[in-house]
Amino acid sequence: MTLCISLSARPSNNGTRFHNHLYEQLDLNWIYKAFAPTNLEQAIAGVRGLGIRGCAVSMPYKEDVIALVDEMDPSAKAIDSVNTIVNTDGHLKAYNTDYTAIEQLLASNEVPTSYSVLVQGAGGMAKATVAALRDAGFTDVTVLARNETTGRALAGQYGFQWRPELDGGTADLIINVTPIGMAGGPDADTLAFPQETIDAARMVFDVVALPAETPLIKAARAAGKPVITGAEVATIQALEQFVLYTGVRPTPEQVRAAEEFMRAQ
Repeated sequence: MTLCISLSARPSNNGTRFHNHLYEQLDLNWIYKAFAPTNLEQAIAGVRGLGIRGCAVSMPYKEDVIALVDEMDPSAKAIDSVNTIVNTDGHLKAYNTDYTAIEQLLASNEVPTSYSVLVQGAGGMAKATVAALRDAGFTDVTVLARNETTGRALAGQYGFQWRPELDGGTADLIINVTPIGMAGGPDADTLAFPQETIDAARMVFDVVALPAETPLIKAARAAGKPVITGAEVATIQALEQFVLYTGVRPTPEQVRAAEEFMRAQ
């Protein structure tokens, strides 16, 4: 049996249900488990030493694992953020499938590149999001982050603007890439943006996957705004991880079945 795992400060069943359902559909003798590591370095050493084939990496470890892998795929190296590690005979190669998910969702939702964009957050997921926006052709992007060092650096890397506070501002597309609204966290019931910012936006995007209907997404739907959810991000990035781990690309029907199973918990 082949083992794949995920490492997160607050593990959920999303990945385990998605991957394990596909393993069953495709008759693969694999299993997927989620963990909250108490020591990241030891956890990654365990991936190598135990022959664990794949390891998903979630907040807050997407940058910290860089020093612990052997090779960075261009998808991770370009943004200095990792969400996937593939172990091939003890050689750990890091990837980033978050970028792929954001890129695909911006395209499939036909978000106009003329939109002004406000991205709240400056961590690993924010890097993937800002890079995808730049590569898709967006030019009017502001990174909102209290930490001036990381916020200004992220914005500057892609030729965008940085602001420490919202101060009543808004944009056509507002994107939350912070843990605000995440189930089990201290801000689980908090709106990532003020109601007036939501009301003034044309589209709302929340990368938080659990719950699928975050306070921000609920408020945006109530205001009649088109939304892109973190659950959609989770499905696409998990699918690309599955392909990297197994070398098998499931059919669209198999992916839909796995997604429905994941969300039915």
